[in-house]
Amino acid sequence: MSENYVALLGTKGGPAIRPGSSMPTSNLVVIDDRHMVVDCGLGVTRALVDQGIQLKELSLIFITHLHSDHYLELGPLIHTAWTAGLKTRVSIYGPAGLEEYWNAFIMSMRADINLRMADEGRPDLRDLVNLHVMDDGVVFRQDTLCVSAIRTLHPPLVNCFALSFKTPSVHAVFSGDTAPLPELENFARGADVLIHEAMLESALPALFKRVGNGSDHLMQHWLRSHTFVHDAAATATRAGVKQLALSHLIPADDPDYSDEDWIRATEALWHGPLVVGHDGIKITLPDTPEL
Repeated sequence: MSENYVALLGTKGGPAIRPGSSMPTSNLVVIDDRHMVVDCGLGVTRALVDQGIQLKELSLIFITHLHSDHYLELGPLIHTAWTAGLKTRVSIYGPAGLEEYWNAFIMSMRADINLRMADEGRPDLRDLVNLHVMDDGVVFRQDTLCVSAIRTLHPPLVNCFALSFKTPSVHAVFSGDTAPLPELENFARGADVLIHEAMLESALPALFKRVGNGSDHLMQHWLRSHTFVHDAAATATRAGVKQLALSHLIPADDPDYSDEDWIRATEALWHGPLVVGHDGIKITLPDTPEL
């Protein structure tokens, strides 16, 4: 049997970190012995190592959209994997524009890359990355695994995606960053787990007062581009998923709110197993039977 699971490596919504806060968005999906990274917010490299992952074995990375809390550490992750012995190609699937980031990162580290190639005999890091532009539909297919994407509602960005990881025995879905999205219900239909972003409505005024800059732009962004936890619960129920996991939490670091507040906000609309995301938590998926 193959052990399948999702590890929520970083569960905080937004790029800022503060004393006591969790880390921005990153995830590990393990299905049929494939180790796949979904988003690379700050802290992803350490979090993967803490999960027992050998960085030199990285092969598949998916970036849902170009907000910094989802791809800031993509370059450092790959560079660190390279210094840890990476010799094989890494395929990265992400929205249009990701290549510009990668090329700029490589340029910024050119002196170090060239030095380590000459001094340590390492392969050229520039030859180890294959970038693929992601769009609606099937993104990746290999053996029985199919990874597919749909666009989400996350203005002002257009190229922002939910992701489905599916085999005949396992189905895990990430909502990505999104306002409530009816299309997600069919996309996640019957999934073993839906990992959905979530905001706690009652906590937003205090969060805005604490982190806002005097303009209402941040609050307006939250309201038009993200999903209240009760709406995530309703989506999970209508989709008929087996388990709901909350991540990309807004807020994630307010001591006045606990897991119980998130649970209470879902009770009227979701009656299945619920995971309130914390950094490093593992969500078990069905094992793949041996043939």
